[in-house]
Order: sequence, then structure tokens, then C-alpha cells
Amino acid sequence: MKLAANILLATTALIAAAPALAAASPALKAEVAAGVDARAKLAQVMVDQVFSYAEPGFQEVKTSEYLTDILEKNGFKVTRGVAGIPTAFTATWGEGGPLIALGSDVDGLLGLSQYPGVAKITPMVEGAPGHGEGHNSGMPLVVVAALALKDTMQKNGIKGRLMLWPGVAEELVATKAYYVRAGMFKDVDASIFVHVGKDLSTSWGPAGNNGLVSVEYTFKGKTAHAAGQPWDGRSALDGVEIMDAAWNFRREHLPITQRSHYVITNGGNQPNIVPGTASVWYYFRESSFKAIRELYEIGNTISEGAAMATGTTVSRKVLGYAAPNFGNKPMAEAAQANMLRVGMPKWTAADQGFAKAMQTANGIKVEPLATTVKPLSTPELRGAPTGGGSDDIGDIMWTVPTITIRYPSNIPNAIGHNVQSAIAMATPIAHKGVVVGAKAVAMTVLDLMMTPKLVADAKTYFKDVQLKTDKYDPVLAKGDSPAIWLNADAMTRMRPQMEKFYYDPAKHDTYLDQLGIDYEKAAGVKK
Repeated sequence: MKLAANILLATTALIAAAPALAAASPALKAEVAAGVDARAKLAQVMVDQVFSYAEPGFQEVKTSEYLTDILEKNGFKVTRGVAGIPTAFTATWGEGGPLIALGSDVDGLLGLSQYPGVAKITPMVEGAPGHGEGHNSGMPLVVVAALALKDTMQKNGIKGRLMLWPGVAEELVATKAYYVRAGMFKDVDASIFVHVGKDLSTSWGPAGNNGLVSVEYTFKGKTAHAAGQPWDGRSALDGVEIMDAAWNFRREHLPITQRSHYVITNGGNQPNIVPGTASVWYYFRESSFKAIRELYEIGNTISEGAAMATGTTVSRKVLGYAAPNFGNKPMAEAAQANMLRVGMPKWTAADQGFAKAMQTANGIKVEPLATTVKPLSTPELRGAPTGGGSDDIGDIMWTVPTITIRYPSNIPNAIGHNVQSAIAMATPIAHKGVVVGAKAVAMTVLDLMMTPKLVADAKTYFKDVQLKTDKYDPVLAKGDSPAIWLNADAMTRMRPQMEKFYYDPAKHDTYLDQLGIDYEKAAGVKK
């Protein structure tokens, strides 16, 4: 009871403080929210369409074409292939005033194909990619928010500029550092990023997650007949295996904040040939720029030792980088007030029933869809960091004032990077979460457009607080470039089978309708 009372008091205080935080009037916010509601059908179609494409990192070809076509038809100037990445783009609109960047990720994950609206794990195409992180929903949210903002800004003569951008290959943490290096954010005043979740929330300060460097080590040896004259060979695979064994021994003596993992991407051709080439791909994760670089150097040293031990040579290539996350306090407080104003979706019995059916079918904790906005997350509430996942939005967070807004389009306790997290992502749960998230984003952008003090405070916090804690120091060498070849082979094999499942909104109201899935029946709701 005491906790509930404290949350109620905090909620009341934030709503009461909203006029001090932002100059955008309640009437303007109601207008832009109505603009989002008017596009709820567009949100559903976009969420379903991108889900059906299910393209993994660097191969988001159909997804990028689809989103840029919508933006161009609505008056945005689109620049494609930014930062040397074919599926990346920027879409800009407006004049004068501050430049606000809005972005979200668009890539799927290999091997996570899944029928939406089916509680049990049921692949659409066995072995194909799927949206097991819900990245099909973020850019539709951003587009809907931007179109509603455009209408309100034009009608009311509000000056300001929008720049929309997609997070390409986020699951490979492989692009945003290159966006920053290419200068995509050099003129941006503030940035709002959105990511799917189970609640409506935001945070400020160090997020407690890890940054990382993604690197592939390639060992070169000498082939020979593995049975007839193995003494003439030098096994590159031995180098890989010794590196992996040595790294696993070293783990015991690393800080608890580190996370590290690897896959062998090339183990040789066939058993009777001593492998002349072998490769292993590592993610080294840590909580600070210095610690990431130190972990990376330990990996480099171990790789060189493994090469010496096996009479091979080793080279390395950085495939991606992500900075630790750090949210902007003034922007987060403004966004929190707007989220409280918007509130959570009105879930139906079918929505709650489907969430429970999915949780039960997959043996995870049963928890209803959230009905209240989550309190603002602060460093004090989060406690000391102990390490965890990564998101390369951190690179933008260390370039311009930035926050992440999470929106409630997925089911509580679904495992991330897992088929479970794809199950709800083209259902009414996803659609409704996108609509409330778009309202919160649009209202917060209005605050930034109309409140010079909010933008100034965000920049002051970025400069005088955030940059006092650490400095942006990406592990990227001058010759490093985006790994745009990744996932190409997989999509060459899989795309012909996946194309049969692309959503056709001209013929079907929703993707579930096209697939013949009865959502209410799956939810256990009696008609």
C-alpha cells in the first residue's frame, strides 16, 4: 500500500509539473494525440508488414524500401545508403527551430521465424529469420508520431525539424557507431529512440547495461592430409579452440560486469583435411569505455598466444561496436510527464487472455499485461550495475542528448532474442502499444520544439553531467567499415520461402486475417 501511495504521489507531482517542464499546451498535445489515433490503422498495417518481411541485419531491403516510400509520399526528403550502409537512410522534414532525431531498430534475428497470434512455438519457415526482439514495431511508431507532428506543426505554425532514421543491424551492434562517425547527428539538438518492451517507461543516467566490441578472429595455418601426414599441417582450428579454452579459463578472473560469448564461424572444410583457415566471432561486453577496450586487448593477446602455440597466424576484424547507454535527465522527465498523460492501452479480455495463453504454453511466469505507466527509472532506483545486454543507441547517446522510450507491445516475461518474443508482435497487443508510444513521443517532441529551455537544459546536462563521467571512445580503427555482407547468404537461401508469407494489406485487414489465425480463439475467449 505504501509503495502504491508513493507511486500515486509521484505521478500527481509529475503531471502537475508538466507545464513547468514544457510549453506545449494541453490542447496541442490533445491535437497531436488525435493525429496518432487517426493513424492507428496505418500503425497496424506497418507493424504487420515489417513483421512479415522478417529481414535480419544489413538485409532489411524490403523493410527499408517500404518505410522510405511511405515517408516520401508524406513529404519527407529521404537520403538512402547513409554511412555506407545500403539499407540505412535519413528522412527529414521541417524548417527552422530545433532538429529532433527519431529512430528505432528494424532488423530481425536468424532462426526465429514464428506465426504471430499462435501461443506455441510454430515457425512459419523452418530456420528462417523472425522478429524475436520486436523490431518490426519501432519505426512504424516513429513514422506515425512524425506524421501526426507534421500535421500539428503545419496547422499551428510551429517551427522545427524532424530527422527519422532506422537502426540497421542492431542485433549485430554494427551500425550506429558508423552513423556517428559519418556525422549523421552533427546538427541534431536532441534525439528520441524507441524500443519495444512490456511497459511504457523511460530512464535517465547510466543505464547499467554494457557496451561492447564485436570482433572476428581469423587464424591461418597450413592444410595437409589429416591422417596420412598431419605433421605437415598447422591447424587453424586448433588456434581457434585454444583461444576459446584460454578465454574460458580467463573468465574466472574478470570483473562481474563483463559478459563475453563467441561462435565458431568457420571450423574448416572436412575432417580429413587439416584446416588451413578457421574463424571465431566474439562479443566483449563491459560497462565503461575503458573496460571495453581493456577486455578487447585481453582477447587480442589471447588470440596471439593461441597462434604462437599452434604455429599459425591470426588477424582480427571489428564487426561492430556499442557504447554504454546513458539517458538525458531533463528529456526523460519531460517524457515521463507525457507518458503519464497518455496512460497505458485499454487491453481487452482477448489481449490479457492471449498473454496468459502464451506464457502458459511456453512455461514462463504468468503476469498480466501492464495497466499502469512504470515510474521514471533513475540510477538510485536501479542500484549498482552488474552487467548485461547492449544496444548501440549508446553511441548516439554520447553524441547528442538522447533518451530511450520503451512502449508496451510485447508480453511480460517473454525471453528476449527468442521465438517467444515474436509471438505477440503482429497482434493487437503490439498495435495498441505502438499507438500509446507514438503519442508519448509526439508530445515530447512538441515540448522540445516549443521550449528552448528544455533543449538548453538537455544540452547542459549532456555537457556538464554526462560528459564528466566518461568520454566517447569507440573501438573503431580508421580502416574499419560496416560489415554489410553479414546475413546475405542466409537471405539468399531463405527469402524465396519467406516471400510466400509477405503481408498483403490490399487483400487482408490484418496479418492474422491473412494467415487465418483466430486471435480470440487463441486467447481462450468464448464468442
